[in-house]
Amino acid sequence: MASESGTLYTGITNNIEGRVYEHKNNVNDGFTKKYKCHKLVYFEEHQYVLNAIDREKQIKKWRREKKEALIRIENPSWKDLAVDWYTDRDSSARSAWSE
Repeated sequence: MASESGTLYTGITNNIEGRVYEHKNNVNDGFTKKYKCHKLVYFEEHQYVLNAIDREKQIKKWRREKKEALIRIENPSWKDLAVDWYTDRDSSARSAWSE
């Protein structure tokens, strides 16, 4: 996740659509709410949760420049990859993810 000012957040989830919705709508207090990290600019999928945790730890140790390079490989314009995820089902998504 990234803010308009360029702050980066790295995390893992087993429900990317739900978690991105929470970040975009400031559902939880924390880093992404404080720094307004509302854009999904990069993500990876892993079959096993332990692999995802290892990768998250690896990326969190990287310098900012290396993180930016990783993002630019897949998303050179840093567009919000989730921009269209909630347009038609926003109200039903809210209730499903807040349960």
